[in-house]
Amino acid sequence: MASSMNEMNLKQKTLMRLASGDDNPSNENDEGLAWPQATIAKKVEPQKLVSKRRDDSVLKNPVLVERANLLNIAKLCIKALIESALEEGRILDDEHIPLQQFFVVMEHILAHGLKGKKFVLEKKKEFWSALEAVEKIMPEAKDITDSVRNLPGLKTNIGRSRAWLRLALMQKKLSDYFRALIERKDILGEFYDPGAALMEEEATVIAGLLVGLNVIDCNLYLKGDDLDSAPSVLDISVFMKDGNYLEKPEEAGAGCSTDGGGGPSQNSDLSSILDQKNYLEELNRHLNAQISSLQIRVKGLEENNSQMKQELAVAKNNLLSIQAMNEKYQTENARLSQDVNKKIELVRADMDVEREAYNTSRAGLDSLYKSAQDDLQRQTHERNELQQDLQLQKSMKTEMEMAMKLLEKDIHEKQDTIVSLRKQLGDIKTINLDLYNKLQNFESTARHKTDIVVKLEEKTAQMAATIKALEERLKICENDKQAAMETARKLGQTLAEKDLKRSALETDLKIEREWRNQLQKDLGMEKELVNQLQKDVEELASLRQQFNKVSDKHTLLQQTCEEQELALTEMGSKLSESQLKMDDMKETVTALDKRVWTSDKDSLSCMLCEKQFSVARRKHHCRSCGGIYCNSCSDNYMPLPSSAKPVRVCDKCHTNLLQRYSASSA
Repeated sequence: MASSMNEMNLKQKTLMRLASGDDNPSNENDEGLAWPQATIAKKVEPQKLVSKRRDDSVLKNPVLVERANLLNIAKLCIKALIESALEEGRILDDEHIPLQQFFVVMEHILAHGLKGKKFVLEKKKEFWSALEAVEKIMPEAKDITDSVRNLPGLKTNIGRSRAWLRLALMQKKLSDYFRALIERKDILGEFYDPGAALMEEEATVIAGLLVGLNVIDCNLYLKGDDLDSAPSVLDISVFMKDGNYLEKPEEAGAGCSTDGGGGPSQNSDLSSILDQKNYLEELNRHLNAQISSLQIRVKGLEENNSQMKQELAVAKNNLLSIQAMNEKYQTENARLSQDVNKKIELVRADMDVEREAYNTSRAGLDSLYKSAQDDLQRQTHERNELQQDLQLQKSMKTEMEMAMKLLEKDIHEKQDTIVSLRKQLGDIKTINLDLYNKLQNFESTARHKTDIVVKLEEKTAQMAATIKALEERLKICENDKQAAMETARKLGQTLAEKDLKRSALETDLKIEREWRNQLQKDLGMEKELVNQLQKDVEELASLRQQFNKVSDKHTLLQQTCEEQELALTEMGSKLSESQLKMDDMKETVTALDKRVWTSDKDSLSCMLCEKQFSVARRKHHCRSCGGIYCNSCSDNYMPLPSSAKPVRVCDKCHTNLLQRYSASSA
């Protein structure tokens, strides 16, 4: 709790100092740590300033100068942003110029000291990887990183980094994320060199300055195309035009210095001179970097030129060797063509003789094959007829068996009826006995009973006649059965005879097949001989194709040689153009080093027309040579290497720049 209260108090005090315009805080904060001293906005006595500048000129470390310039520019941008936000009192959008300058300064700070590529194929380091590492330190930053990854239209890592900075500022978490990142030196060491701005004490000062941005409300539109293609150029002229950005005038009663070093105007002039010096050093550093990159490119082009010359010499040697091989192949091809023609004539003679023999043997084989095929068709026809007869006999046999079964069934039924009749006869006999016994008792009914007995005897006689007829019929059926069995036996004998004939025909057919296979083998041998001759002809065609391929390769090598010579001529022209561009840039650098920014107090008249300045005739600086001119002598605008937009230049510089641009374009 105590540490969180201390951090809150520190943020409130920093915010109050930034809002009041005081860049020189007390020597120690609540925790007893010394605040780093500013190098531009602080009121420095003239003698101390001169001694300090001498020390800096003695040391002259470019990395320290870059860090100091970045820190000073960050202070100016953050102060201008807070003051403009408090004056306007509204939500800031993308069109707010101080906010745009702030994001450009943050990009330069994060890109300072990034590690270079150790290998040619290694990817270039970008500070987007360092911003992604924030989510490992603070898990709440994962939402911003995920939303940036899912934004449509973002194609480059620089666009993702810009979107991340804008989202963090809108959530008022930019200072917290920045402080958490600079506290983890082990993670930053993967992406930055030891002398980078984020690895040194300047990062702590910048983190304290970012706390003041929590009072700003922003509503920014994140569009992928704008973020990917937006230029990262810082316009320092905004802070150089007005000295109030460097030091705000103090209250009444504290306007004069007590050390005899001049009033507030003199201190503001000194601070503006320091700003201009830092700006020129930064510009000189950029130009030196461009010159070194151009020198590296020229060295690379020279190396490529030497490599291409070596490759051209190797290609010429290969061309000579290929020409020698071509002549050798031509001689061999002529010899091979003669040998092949002789072989082809011999083979054709042999093929004619073999073709005649083959035609004669083929005619005899065709006649034999036709006769064998006719015999086979006749025998198959006879066999089919025999099979049909056999099937008829089998069907007749089945019908006879069915008839026998039906007869047996009828016989069994008749036997059952006979048994029943015999039973009835026994019953009748018993009845007759009973009747005879009763006849004695019933004489009146004797006649009637005798009639019944007569009728029954007649019926028994009829039944006996029918039984005899059935027995005769059974005998006839048995005779028919024996006759059918005899016919079946005869048919089996005829079938066996037909099988013997079929086996004999099969053996004959097998012999004919073996003979045919032998003939086919002979024919295959002849075909193999013909195929061998065809292969020899194909080898001759392949040799011709190889000769055509070698000739095509020869033409291709000639074309590549001509193309390489054209490429060498183009590379020479490009090298001459790059040499001219380097000479132009050297002239611009020398001109920038020689120019002097003229003070407003030293010039009372125009340096071109020599007219006196007044309220109506205002002073204007030429951004090219640094001189002071009137409006009529400096109403020209031209783009310079130090600025992306066209700036004011005098008539003399305008004519020189036009001549230079026309010469470079020609």
